[in-house]
Amino acid sequence: MPGVAVAQSAPVTLEDIHKLADVAGPSFSPDGSRIAYSVAVNDTKLDAEKSDLWTVPWEGGVPVQLTKTPATSEWQPRYSADGKTILFLSDAGAQKKPGADPDDTKEEEDENTQLWRMPAGGGAARQVTTLAGGISDYALSPDGKRAVVVAEIGKHVGSKAKTPPPVETERFFFKQDGRGYLDDRTQQLFVVDIATGKATQVTAGARDHWHPAWSPDGKWIAYTAKDHGDADRTLNYDIFVVAPEGGEPRRISTSPGADGDPDWGSGPAWSPDSRKLVWLEGAEDKWIYYGSPQMVVADVVDGTTARPARIDRWFYHPRWTPDGQLIALIEQDRDTWLAKIDPGTSAITYLTEGARLGYDYAVATNGRIAVLDTDASSPAEIKAVGDMRLLTHHNDWLKTRALGPIRDVAFKSGDAEIHGFLTLPPDYDPAKRYPLIADLHGGPVYQHSHEFDIDARLYAAAGYAVLKINPRGSSGRGFDFSRAIYADWGNLDVKDISAGISHAIDIGVADPDRIGVGGWSYGGILTDYMIASDKRIKAAVSGAGVANVLATFGVDMYAREYILELGTPWENFDVWRKLGYPFLHPERITAPTLFQCADADDNVPCVGAEQMYLALKTRGVPTKLIVYPGENHGLTVPSYLVHRMRSNIAWYDRWLKR
Repeated sequence: MPGVAVAQSAPVTLEDIHKLADVAGPSFSPDGSRIAYSVAVNDTKLDAEKSDLWTVPWEGGVPVQLTKTPATSEWQPRYSADGKTILFLSDAGAQKKPGADPDDTKEEEDENTQLWRMPAGGGAARQVTTLAGGISDYALSPDGKRAVVVAEIGKHVGSKAKTPPPVETERFFFKQDGRGYLDDRTQQLFVVDIATGKATQVTAGARDHWHPAWSPDGKWIAYTAKDHGDADRTLNYDIFVVAPEGGEPRRISTSPGADGDPDWGSGPAWSPDSRKLVWLEGAEDKWIYYGSPQMVVADVVDGTTARPARIDRWFYHPRWTPDGQLIALIEQDRDTWLAKIDPGTSAITYLTEGARLGYDYAVATNGRIAVLDTDASSPAEIKAVGDMRLLTHHNDWLKTRALGPIRDVAFKSGDAEIHGFLTLPPDYDPAKRYPLIADLHGGPVYQHSHEFDIDARLYAAAGYAVLKINPRGSSGRGFDFSRAIYADWGNLDVKDISAGISHAIDIGVADPDRIGVGGWSYGGILTDYMIASDKRIKAAVSGAGVANVLATFGVDMYAREYILELGTPWENFDVWRKLGYPFLHPERITAPTLFQCADADDNVPCVGAEQMYLALKTRGVPTKLIVYPGENHGLTVPSYLVHRMRSNIAWYDRWLKR
């Protein structure tokens, strides 16, 4: 209307990090009429992420919040067999001190995760388990009267000692990010009576157990574990079944490689008739994470196995549908789609398509399927597969934000075609050239996908074009593309990133005099390689990276992977020295570089950032070091997430906008 001002959408801001809602864990009610899930958001007062439980009708409607607990979190909801109860995990446990006066109203807060239950329609929740070390995962029995849980046991589990005992270990794999030093602690399976909370241990031994799954007929529990040789030295996980009452486990998998590797996020899943299991099977150990996990189906009665739908792509979360079909997420080039697979013919029917990334999904007993997925303009929400109706709307506030265009790119690097995309500023003007940030992904076997990325949007809002390239070594394009950098980091992937920068300049987007690079984890490692290789780079941010890999052997958690890929440092020293060229040849580096790390990170410890910081400081190259206290490899403290992005933008502004 003439004379009436029209409100303009504003770009995203740093405070929007706290507004993002993380939807997770969809699970159908027994009749398929409702979906329970969790929503996590940042609590700025507590400076922590907190999650609550919600439900939404399949037919659509307003989601209902079941829990509203500002100081605690609830997640991983599952309906009981009769649909009247929801079981879930929570860190809200409060227990009496052992031997305390029963009339004493003071309680000792136990922050360990426990299993809880509540009425399906909402109401007061009740704690089910009281296991000293808490639990990390669970599965319900078919009748809903019991649960199998994963709980940590060991001499020091649950200790409240003021002075912790010394760590003593004889293990080869002796530390893990998030768990610290590994001593006698192991993850075991317990069967818990839901009504009484009584827990009975059903597995034992000096090994961990993961991803339990209860058979529909109630007779077996399947799980992932290592149960052979020196388990710490190999990646050879296997699939086992055990009776709920305990007894001798039976190994079902037969391959010499990893079966149901816990790092892949899912374990075995039962067919509706309780006769078959499906899980993910890896390549031989030497290919570690470069191989693409594939599905394997085993008949637990006659011992036969099949390997349906063998395609050169990474599968995730395989399960069964009520009619005996398989279903899984399958990674593509820059996308991940949900697919149904015929176990007899191996025919694949994709249920989702287009520029999107599927994270998770749920299947109802009546065949309904809901998927949790995202695209470049919207964070992950739950959608009804079929018509892709949007069932949840927890991030609608983004509709008030101006988001710049996303442009897919493809170009040649040597004899390889490389793919990626550009995120452009909201007010992008094709007549202008922009300072460029090449944002490098971790892994290395991972990829930039068509998903909502708040970091890229914040850089774009600050006036940068953001280049996300999937160089050789990335996933999504098959085994040969991934293993191209095997034992040869900082070579082909560096060439691919540099070719991507050249492409962004050639198409008129990037200002050749204002080029920045940055990343976290392998993205930080690749940043170190880039600043030692491409003189066009004028600013860099290297997060949780390392250049002198000799310094991390025995310090981080990757001794097995190092030996499999590189050999030992004393036997293959030339390989280790070659990979350390940014630290061993700092004279090649002129780009001002900000180094960041988390001081409790056993994945890529701070020694990597500290060494490169001091190398550049010694040579007079502008540099800065930021250490995030108490954090593991993935930052979780909300104020640190904002601080990191504020620091990154300020660093790029300092050197690229002068």
